[in-house]
Amino acid sequence: MGAGHAHVLYRESGSPVHRLPPEVKIAAMVAFTVAVVATPREAIWAFGAYAVLVAVVAGLARVSPGWLLTRSAIELPFVLFAFALPFLGAGERVDLLGLSLSVEGLYGAWNILAKGTLGVWASLLLAATTTTRDLIVGLDRLRCPQILTQIATFMLRYLDVLVGEARRMRVARLSRGDDPRFLWQLRGFAVGVGALFLRAFERGERVYLAMLSRGYTGRMPAVWQTAGAATTAQWLIAATVPVLAGTVAATAVLLT
Repeated sequence: MGAGHAHVLYRESGSPVHRLPPEVKIAAMVAFTVAVVATPREAIWAFGAYAVLVAVVAGLARVSPGWLLTRSAIELPFVLFAFALPFLGAGERVDLLGLSLSVEGLYGAWNILAKGTLGVWASLLLAATTTTRDLIVGLDRLRCPQILTQIATFMLRYLDVLVGEARRMRVARLSRGDDPRFLWQLRGFAVGVGALFLRAFERGERVYLAMLSRGYTGRMPAVWQTAGAATTAQWLIAATVPVLAGTVAATAVLLT
């Protein structure tokens, strides 16, 4: 895989979080997210503790709060849905600022906002400190099914090729008088998407045949066996955040 396939969320830095092997960061992110999801929604204090943990990791990774907040816009559709719940929910209602709101809906909205936002922040920190190639290597070292890592590898390798192909097709359409701003020209756009799919399929067939001719048997080389795998000390360091999050979640369950 070429070294130039860095995704737009990755932030180059020499921070301690960047230097951790990818498999420990992936495992820590998943464990942290599980702890957040398992926390009762009534334990509001617990989500404040999770936010502090995220802030500490972001500080160590040298990721600014503004960067996290800007990229968190991806959860906007869920935020809009959460804001509707207090008005649409049933059951006991409470008056707030002249509005009649559902208590169950308020808890539901808080549950979605708190857990969703913390999950997005954890994922963004993982993406900001780990290149796409390292993410695939980390999944491979965690014994993720090879068929999934192979699909992700080839998608990463040829994504730029497909984007370039789509750009050239768009330029060709525009040079022939196509204007996608008009609804009645949507058919031309749909035809272009179909043609791009066929080209991608044909390219995939050629690549697969080339791989077979070079001895491919259905399994790629075991990347997780290469140098750079995590040491016991690195696993213990990365486990700090999920262990603290698990402690907070267990305490919240006992107190609720």
